[in-house]
Amino acid sequence: MGNGSGVSIVISFFAGVLSFLSPCILPLFPSYITYITGKSFEDIKRLNSSSSLRRVTALHSLFFIIGFSIVFVSLGVTISYLGSFFGIRRLWLERVGGVVIVLLGLHISGAFRLRFLDLEKRPVFSRKGIGYFGSLLIGMAFAIGWTPCVGPILSTILIYASTLESIPRAIVLLLSYSLGLALPFFIASLAVNQFLFIFNHFKAFMKFIPVVTGVFLIIVGILLFLGQYSRLSGVFA
Repeated sequence: MGNGSGVSIVISFFAGVLSFLSPCILPLFPSYITYITGKSFEDIKRLNSSSSLRRVTALHSLFFIIGFSIVFVSLGVTISYLGSFFGIRRLWLERVGGVVIVLLGLHISGAFRLRFLDLEKRPVFSRKGIGYFGSLLIGMAFAIGWTPCVGPILSTILIYASTLESIPRAIVLLLSYSLGLALPFFIASLAVNQFLFIFNHFKAFMKFIPVVTGVFLIIVGILLFLGQYSRLSGVFA
């Protein structure tokens, strides 16, 4: 695909990985797993000795992933459609979008705070272990409610998707973002002990993740504002 699509897909995937590594998702990963499966964390840690538990955990994780992917892709389709429906010029979308992304990058890096982005709605369910469909619903609620975690990064992908004037390309971008968030989540759900080992060695560096993410967003915003984002493909060609 042209117009930097290949690079955009890679950047979207990397943005999803950064979302997983954010300080309000990564440390709470064990809670997500126990909640969607209805199993205790001690049970989850015994995955290697129980093929049935491994299968149940894998299925719950997949349904959770499908849930948040549905919401993210739906947002991408909606934003892309609205951009083309109202006939907003791509130039203006790039200029305004670039400024917004830079502001989001400054926010997430801690340079200053946009207070409305710190508001979050965590869904509350009456009990654990509500079945695979329940895990799908929790995934959808996760996508809608965790604004401080995924909002700034997801907004960056959505803003770029609005400039594409192509719903299929917007879907691909949001699927790439979802995959970047889903892949480490799914791998970690099947290797909890290894995840805990890595996390215990990694958590000292977690304070740098918002800074790295913020710089990433600022660079993307500046490139988009200058109309250079699509030309990234030529750099890597």
